[in-house]
Amino acid sequence: MKKNAIIAQSGGPTCVINSSLRGVIDASREFDNVGVVYGAAHGIEGVLNEELINLSDQPDEEISLLRYTPVAGSIGTCRYKLKSNQQEDFERVIDVLKAHNVGYFLYNGGNDSMDTANKIAQLARQKGLDLQAVGVPKTIDNDVGDAEFKLIDHTPGYASAAKYWIHAVQYANEENKGSSPADPVLVLQAMGRKIGFIPAAARLADPKREIPLLIYLAESKISLEVLGDQVSAMLKQAGRCIVVVSEGFDVGEVGAVKDSFGHTSFSSSQVTVAQIIVNYLNSRGLPTKGAARGNVPGTDQRHSIGYASTIDLDEAYRLGQKAMELAATGQGGFMSTILRDKGFIYNVRYDKVSLEQVANSERTFPASWIANNGTDVTDDFIKYAKPFIGEDNLNLPMINGRQRLTRFEKLFAEKKLPAYIPQADRK
Repeated sequence: MKKNAIIAQSGGPTCVINSSLRGVIDASREFDNVGVVYGAAHGIEGVLNEELINLSDQPDEEISLLRYTPVAGSIGTCRYKLKSNQQEDFERVIDVLKAHNVGYFLYNGGNDSMDTANKIAQLARQKGLDLQAVGVPKTIDNDVGDAEFKLIDHTPGYASAAKYWIHAVQYANEENKGSSPADPVLVLQAMGRKIGFIPAAARLADPKREIPLLIYLAESKISLEVLGDQVSAMLKQAGRCIVVVSEGFDVGEVGAVKDSFGHTSFSSSQVTVAQIIVNYLNSRGLPTKGAARGNVPGTDQRHSIGYASTIDLDEAYRLGQKAMELAATGQGGFMSTILRDKGFIYNVRYDKVSLEQVANSERTFPASWIANNGTDVTDDFIKYAKPFIGEDNLNLPMINGRQRLTRFEKLFAEKKLPAYIPQADRK
């Protein structure tokens, strides 16, 4: 008997999130027991609101264009968290799944999303519902899994964010090199609340360390005063300096804003880490003429599809396929995962890991990959990250100078249940 599937997305999107979505849709056609694939409009909120987009009947061209369409404009994402005390929300999810004959629930997201998928799987079992809940990994932070990289080697989205920073640092170096008599210091702020994988990627722009580049991770544990001393030393040595700093670098209180998951949303804050560093450097004075300047990229770190890694896109697609395969073959309670084979030749395999293992997991940046002076990462990090960056840029489909993006038809499933207000949205 055929059962329908729902794919939902949660948290901050990535350049390759739609590639995983495409993998789910394409793989569903290989299984006779999978009926319609629905996309929940704006993640779990779409399930609660019974807003389900029929993805199986979308034009093939639109499905294909998902490879070139960044972030979550296709079906949407959310930052709504199903908390343990929101029993009405969980009951509503089960009711919607039953009403639409859903036997496969796939959740694309980070560690919190894996926790949600795990909770839904457990509740479905308690309710006697035949449901296969499977996670699809996604986060530019690369913080899902374990520090030993045994649960997952890297998460889809990270490689493309890393590639963004390769270009950003290369271009910033040209700016700094040309403008250094007036602007000898350029401070760039990278995403990374607590973990340094994104700012660490700046080193991939200069693996031979020819650029006067200082990198500060959230884990660097360096004071603002020491940072100032190190910048001054670089200015005396090279006459100019580029600083890449994590948004989570400790500069004291920055008025950070919290999202519904309890995570700090630095891009919503009134004061940025980069600006505090620029102000501090200029107030203490530089050992050269000129002033420090700052640049704070925002969500372009995750939506600049022109910088996406083609390897990242391919791997995200395969992980979507693997997740659908797990669900359709009765292997619920798992997340699809990517593991690296040993050896210097980059090769990966696609497998599964239990949701319980990855739910709310939080990988840390290996301390052994941080240079002793706290201003760089080691060659071991370069060996880890370089293979999944790829060699070439993505060729984008264009019409009249504008990129052709996926535009789904509004094929919403007929609502079968009374209207519902999610618990966290009630006044």
